[in-house]
Amino acid sequence: MPTVTRLGTPGAEPNAADLEGWVKVEGHPTMKTWVQHAAADGTMISGTWEATPGSWHATFVYYEFAHIMEGRVTITEDGGEPVTFGPGDALAVEAGFKGVWRVEEPVRKHFAIRLK
Repeated sequence: MPTVTRLGTPGAEPNAADLEGWVKVEGHPTMKTWVQHAAADGTMISGTWEATPGSWHATFVYYEFAHIMEGRVTITEDGGEPVTFGPGDALAVEAGFKGVWRVEEPVRKHFAIRLK
């Protein structure tokens, strides 16, 4: 197995289901997730995620690092202040996060999720 993998343009059909722990709260947003790489030891996955405008209340079980490539999203942790991210922004979400992801403009991000 190679030790370096290029994550190119997503290829195969994406998973178009809402992520586990994500509940629509405004509008009719849709999402697509492409898992483009899984670590050999099963501890990480990475890939590309896209979503259309609207809002979800999300619960994160795992830590995620993300880099926004296109669009705009405002994230508001339950009881917290909204933070908006756009193209070029990077963010980390800790396991245990609960709050609203509001997609303001169609968004595309790269992600890396620690599973263990």
